[in-house]
Amino acid sequence: MARSDPIPAPETLHPSLWLASQLARSASRCVDTGHAALSAQLPGGGWPLGSLNELLLAQSGIGEMRLLQPALARMKRPVVLVQPPQIPQTLAMSALGMPPSQLIWVRSNPRGSDGLWAAEQILRSGSCGAVLLWYQHARGENLRRLHLAAQSGETLFCMMRPLSEARDASPAPLRLTLEPAPGGLQLGFLKRRGPQRDEPLFLPLSPSSLHRRHAPLDRPASAPASAGSVLSELVGG
Repeated sequence: MARSDPIPAPETLHPSLWLASQLARSASRCVDTGHAALSAQLPGGGWPLGSLNELLLAQSGIGEMRLLQPALARMKRPVVLVQPPQIPQTLAMSALGMPPSQLIWVRSNPRGSDGLWAAEQILRSGSCGAVLLWYQHARGENLRRLHLAAQSGETLFCMMRPLSEARDASPAPLRLTLEPAPGGLQLGFLKRRGPQRDEPLFLPLSPSSLHRRHAPLDRPASAPASAGSVLSELVGG
């Protein structure tokens, strides 16, 4: 009986193929999350660049910035915050290791689409190290446009959406749910390129060194830019 040739590993045929029992190899660059337990659960071992990453929050301000802080602190190019739910504060950003001079705050009408438009244009420009977008209800076509825009460069793009949006379909290859837990966050792996993980991951997060009582004495990290004016500086339009 003739011996059959061994079945080749899926990734040798194409980088987007993987076994259902293994994490995919990331076809794009990644940036270390700074959290070893989390990185071990992500294809490529970190936050993928040039892709839409969705963080679905039980509520804003539960630790999403501390979760992203190690990756953001590595950025050499500007970090853009598009319509964050709270005003970015100088002391708070410095306590997270992010110089306020490197941050750009874009404020737009949360009920309109200016924020989506601004994020898309900034992503296509490839001018920033990271873009963080907070948005309540985005249609599938908006998510697809943002994912395509992110793929045109190597920007870390994270979109914060309500946990209630988890049941809606999304083109994002990585979707994590974030819920508060004593001492950190409970992360659920709603979607990733790899085996399904039903058990949530508890991620301990150190409290910010900025005490709450200092917040009223703090000042905004920068004056907010409008969705249109920020592009003249970044994109050169």
